[in-house]
Amino acid sequence: MVSPYYIDSNDSSYFFPNPKLALLDPNGLLAVGGDLSQKRIIYAYCQGIFPWYSQGQPILWWSPNPRMVLFPSKLKISRNLKKKLNRSEYTLTIDKNFQGVIQACANTPRHGIISTWLTIEMQTAYIQLHDMGIAHSIEVWEKSNLIGGLYGLHIGRIFFGESMFSLRSDASKIALVYLCNYLQQKRVSLIDCQVESAHLFRLGAQTITRDLFIRWVQKLCNPSIVDDL
Repeated sequence: MVSPYYIDSNDSSYFFPNPKLALLDPNGLLAVGGDLSQKRIIYAYCQGIFPWYSQGQPILWWSPNPRMVLFPSKLKISRNLKKKLNRSEYTLTIDKNFQGVIQACANTPRHGIISTWLTIEMQTAYIQLHDMGIAHSIEVWEKSNLIGGLYGLHIGRIFFGESMFSLRSDASKIALVYLCNYLQQKRVSLIDCQVESAHLFRLGAQTITRDLFIRWVQKLCNPSIVDDL
């Protein structure tokens, strides 16, 4: 396996190698290093690249193939989920508690293991992007308790999904339904789900090639947002 490209944290050009070079790594690892500045993160997403690493590792940048995506209009809602939506047991909000959502995504056990990839550094970076109006959250409330939600980046006509959590059965699914309805109103065409997941397959997500995903990004993303920072 060829070593990934190294990014100097002092490099102000925010350069990334062509995502096709991630073919050299079976999991789509493209580059190592750099920083989590707002410009670098946004520039990465606009090329189909995202950061993902664990505590103690350098920053790792990925562009996997295939790529999992969800077209909001193709969301599949099961009969049981429809019943829960119709009962209106929960209250849903947008951007009411972004910090609470990202912290819950970091701390909620997954298959008995506490997530380690949402480091404090990562949380701080996405909270800053939220303060800029680029990162957004959906919250699911049971009275005053935050029991589910998700967050991601809205750039151009793409929503780059990052993570979701659920403290009640189907709470994260309810958040996704709400997000899809909201994005269709905003004429957002695509949700990036990054890597394959059986859970998301059941909800209507599908995998596409990296090349096709990059073409979608080039069509729908708005890289000029970087120039305004």
